[in-house]
Amino acid sequence: MKVVRPTCCGLDVHKSLIVATIATTDAEGVASYEQRSFTTLNPDLFALRDWLLERGCPEVCMESTGKYWIPIYNVLEGHVGVCLTHPKYVRAIKGKKTDKKDSKWIADLFRHDLVRTSFIPPRDIRECREVARYRAKLVGMRSSERNRYQDCMTTSNIGLASVLSDPFGKTAQAIMGQVASPEGFDEEKCLKLVRGRAKAKADRIIASVRDCDIRADQRFKINEASAHMDYLDEMIARCELELYVRMRPHWDAVTLVAGMPGITELSACLMLAETGVDMSVFEDADHLCSWAGLVPANNESAGKKKSTRTSKAGQFLKPVLIQCALAAVKSTQEDYFAIKYRRLLKRRGHKKAIVAVARMMLVCVWHMLSTGEVFSPSDYWELKNPKPKATKMTVESAIEFLAARGYDISKTVVEA
Repeated sequence: MKVVRPTCCGLDVHKSLIVATIATTDAEGVASYEQRSFTTLNPDLFALRDWLLERGCPEVCMESTGKYWIPIYNVLEGHVGVCLTHPKYVRAIKGKKTDKKDSKWIADLFRHDLVRTSFIPPRDIRECREVARYRAKLVGMRSSERNRYQDCMTTSNIGLASVLSDPFGKTAQAIMGQVASPEGFDEEKCLKLVRGRAKAKADRIIASVRDCDIRADQRFKINEASAHMDYLDEMIARCELELYVRMRPHWDAVTLVAGMPGITELSACLMLAETGVDMSVFEDADHLCSWAGLVPANNESAGKKKSTRTSKAGQFLKPVLIQCALAAVKSTQEDYFAIKYRRLLKRRGHKKAIVAVARMMLVCVWHMLSTGEVFSPSDYWELKNPKPKATKMTVESAIEFLAARGYDISKTVVEA
């Protein structure tokens, strides 16, 4: 095999140990190896960097092992080229696996350019990504707390969730605050708390909380869960504000992406925090969609196609795109994606159609950021103004056509 990198290094990364192997290829194509072990403490990380620079090693390759690769990348960034790869691409043969052999195996694969490099965005985008992912975790925590809150309502014989569309709306929260207070249920006070369109079903709302059985333990859980949800709302708002501030240098790209139906400025910030604003790192739009986990898997053996489910990639990007797709297909101002969705719904069902729309939206994002053009799909006019289907005229339809225009068809004879 052709040697692409005459001098390179393979790193086997662990929580507290790093095994480094520098592979040097001579003019005849024979490789020599030099190995050293380092701890993950900062002095040893700087010693690793200095050792690589002394040996004239321009590039290193390491696995994306949890979060342990990040401190190494922080030290080597700007001094040595770092290739981060998925462990499945550098997996060693079972039975002959040690830390030193793993490091040497990574160096050999990297030397012959047999390793796929993972995408690492610039530092400012990585910082935005950390804030965006922290917000996603907080939203998940809030959802879990809401589930516990509704569990307390069910246990206490409170059926507000069956009457009101949103058990966390203003009316529901005001009534729950009254019911969970020390004085308990008061029908007159609860009636005064019903607001807006909920007044049309005030009798059912009162019936859903009358004779409820809130024990001391459930009252404690309801009050604590409510306070925790309010605190999480504040934290999520602060994360969103921090994200807006950090995305300010790329606000032109945010505004461009937010011009697409179904995408808000917040959704655009969450997307760009994952992908970055430079689309040249992706070969084409299909590569970006595959990286985001929005394309069917290609799994075929012996002429038989197996599961074509989407991959687990894009754990933070894919949910945002799915939510944007759900909003886009319900948009009344711009129905481009709604038309696409209805066509796919008949053949593929709701879930596959939504994933397909999310993929279309990501393709549009790639083209918009690559060219700087606003949202204007090439098939927009054809989709909005479809050509009428050509119908084949039969004898019966011809006779009806003549009759509609006043011709006498009483003497018309149709030969067999």
